[in-house]
Amino acid sequence: MGRLYDSRKRILVTGGAGFLGSHLIDRLLGQGHEVICADNLFTGTKRNIEHLHAHPNFEFIRHDVTFPLYVQVDEIYNLACPASPIHYQHDPVQTTKTSVHGAINMLGLAKRLKCKIFQASTSEVYGDPSMHPQREEYWGNVNPIGTRSCYDEGKRCAETLFFDYWRQHNLDIKVVRIFNTYGPRMHHADGRVVSNFIVQALRGEPITIYGDGQQTRSFCYVDDLIEGFLRMMETDRSIPGPINLGNPGEFTIRELAEKTIAMTGSSSTLIDMPLPSDDPKQRKPDISKARELLGWEPKIALDEGLGRTINYFKGILPTLVEA
Repeated sequence: MGRLYDSRKRILVTGGAGFLGSHLIDRLLGQGHEVICADNLFTGTKRNIEHLHAHPNFEFIRHDVTFPLYVQVDEIYNLACPASPIHYQHDPVQTTKTSVHGAINMLGLAKRLKCKIFQASTSEVYGDPSMHPQREEYWGNVNPIGTRSCYDEGKRCAETLFFDYWRQHNLDIKVVRIFNTYGPRMHHADGRVVSNFIVQALRGEPITIYGDGQQTRSFCYVDDLIEGFLRMMETDRSIPGPINLGNPGEFTIRELAEKTIAMTGSSSTLIDMPLPSDDPKQRKPDISKARELLGWEPKIALDEGLGRTINYFKGILPTLVEA
């Protein structure tokens, strides 16, 4: 458990009905804060927050962050943006608007309220990296006109806006770069590798490996990541970020598929598919700054976190219409 805040705050979480947002709200309410969840439910779901509707300190607003929002709060966590290729490529113009216009609107709100604001950025700002592992000083290797650019460049522009507000308006900003995160409440059809593999394995379907499966990823369990969020928000204004948050353990995609089959006892087989455009070959965070500045590092090993996530999907799959 993280340290308790000194006093109750009123906190806005955009994208709060999403995978990460709903877990963050659980932690904030558990610390005694009042939370406003703003979400347009494009990729977030009511299922993720239905357990909170009777909570006296919880409020839900259906809202798209590309439009201004006028509320009175003490802190803002800006998590609003589709984060999986299937979702962010569905409407790429809207994805860019969500990152850029959303950042402008939330930064404007924070400026008016003179409050601290947190930006959930992404390891995708590094693109297909030539530096491994990735350090915060690395500027990235991103295709500005590819099919993933709406997300990658949108998030890069959002970081630009955050740091310009920090320099120009002395705004207290907190920027973290999130590496692959998994756990309960992931969307079952978001195309991300952990949810894909688990759903396919539980249904006994072939598990799709893109490319040769030797590309690597680092998988951070959601509870660890949220702890990093809270610790980052507690820092003073001398630490704006960006700071990498992720698990430095590195696994090939094929290793993850084989582990998922073994842990689910599935009869699924592996099938190879063409590698998507601009798919990174390596992804692993250097978390030296998080260790030094936040006293943070992930605690939950992949086997433990994967087991919890498999149990979650076992519980929800019978209630879902076949995708």
